[in-house]
Amino acid sequence: MEPLDRATIWPYREGEPQELYYQRYAHPNGLAAERALGELEGGETLLFPSGTGAAAALVLGLLERGQTIALAEGGYYGTGLLFSALEGWGVRHVEFDQTGPPPDDVDLIWLEAPSNPFLTMPDLEAAVAHPARVVVDSTAATPIYLRPLDAGADFVLHSATKFLGGHHDVLLGAVACRSADDAARLRTFRSRTGIVAAPDPCWLLSRSLRTLRVRMERHTANASEIVDRLRAHPGVNLVRYPGFGGLLSFDVADGEAARRVETSLQRIKNATSLGGVESVIESRTRWEGDRVPPALLRLSVGLEDVDEVWADLAQALA
Repeated sequence: MEPLDRATIWPYREGEPQELYYQRYAHPNGLAAERALGELEGGETLLFPSGTGAAAALVLGLLERGQTIALAEGGYYGTGLLFSALEGWGVRHVEFDQTGPPPDDVDLIWLEAPSNPFLTMPDLEAAVAHPARVVVDSTAATPIYLRPLDAGADFVLHSATKFLGGHHDVLLGAVACRSADDAARLRTFRSRTGIVAAPDPCWLLSRSLRTLRVRMERHTANASEIVDRLRAHPGVNLVRYPGFGGLLSFDVADGEAARRVETSLQRIKNATSLGGVESVIESRTRWEGDRVPPALLRLSVGLEDVDEVWADLAQALA
């Protein structure tokens, strides 16, 4: 690993600033992590202090007052909350079914692959055929399972806090850009607004990216086995899983049953977020209200022994 450099300034040379001169514009650990993730995504990548910070920078840095975002329905609820908060800046949004074509009169299409917590996959071909530019939130897929820029998307967004960071110790967001001009515009906006990722989480992300493929393969193997067992369990009514990665959701009988399951677990943590080496589960209705079924439980399957994960789920379901 490259050393952790927390410096905020670097001296000029003969009176002229060099590539590094003030941390708000660039720093060694940020540049290293951006290069590594950019190689995985196939585009120029910028890091931000959180996934929501990355989304806010993308909208405010690239859209104009009066423009409209088509947002995939059933995706991460925080994205819709963010867009509602940005209505005061004159940017509006409408939701649509991402398994079909986007609406006509929009300026930016925001997909999620897969959606969280309903695990739908977008019709990316229909989206990129639209004249509007396309953002794909690929947090749950990671570049191991999906490279949206290769499919014609203009931007890839990540909550790098999740699978990219992978250890529940990183708070970061990322945007990968297909166009160098878009990346330059976004970088200028990031510097001027100060929405800049600090060196420590960037250093941790560089660490995590080195194990991303093997972690995602283990997440997938474990989750696939858990999905098969959940589908055969009489106490489970519905299982949602896109076929890859560690994120799934399932419905039990009702909200009371979901509460009993999440509070009866012993090994799996009853906590929010996802994508770490340890499995976590929660009822999403506590945050999202009636936009999700009260019986829905979101499970992020970690890297533990799969039989131990299932034993804990089975006793909680019982």
